[in-house]
Amino acid sequence: MAAGLAHIEAQVQGIERAINENPGLAFDLAKTLVESTCRAVLVERSIPHADADDLPKLFKATTQQLPFLPATASGAAGVRKSLDKTLGGLNAAIQGICELRNQCGFASHGSGAPRPAMESVQALLAAEAADALVGFLYRVHRQDTAKPIARPQDAARNGAFDEALDAECGAFIVRDISLRASDALFTLEPETYRIYLAEFDDGVADVAALAEEGA
Repeated sequence: MAAGLAHIEAQVQGIERAINENPGLAFDLAKTLVESTCRAVLVERSIPHADADDLPKLFKATTQQLPFLPATASGAAGVRKSLDKTLGGLNAAIQGICELRNQCGFASHGSGAPRPAMESVQALLAAEAADALVGFLYRVHRQDTAKPIARPQDAARNGAFDEALDAECGAFIVRDISLRASDALFTLEPETYRIYLAEFDDGVADVAALAEEGA
């Protein structure tokens, strides 16, 4: 919820209450929780889907859009195969939640006979499965869309280099804001900053060596 799914708070609170007070309702809310998350991911990624789409269809559309493997492992066939098995297990969990909801849910379709009475322990299973799915799907989605800028660990600001770069390039203006070239390079292209800094350091070392030889 803190990562951007604030609208599911009422559903989460409802599940927490239902586990002990009305276990059958927990299955309905667990299904609704995963469905809401899938729809939120699809909307935020501008992926078209219909209001009538059921949970398995929404889940499939969501998993097809998310990069579950890191870039460094995206080409590993064995890892991809293992991930496919994991996603298959997640899909089976979704199907199980839907079936439990249809057979045992408090607010599911009407039935001409009494429904099997579920207890808190079964309701907790549905709630925890939904929690795991929601957390995994939305974290992968947020990680992919946020794409934080990763600076190399050895990249640090260098005052002398910054001054030389700013003197060479000058400032650039965005409306009424003046931006320094060194700030922009370090923030947006940290790897390039590191390379230019290394070249600058080499140049300084060469100058120092020449001066020492002349002395």
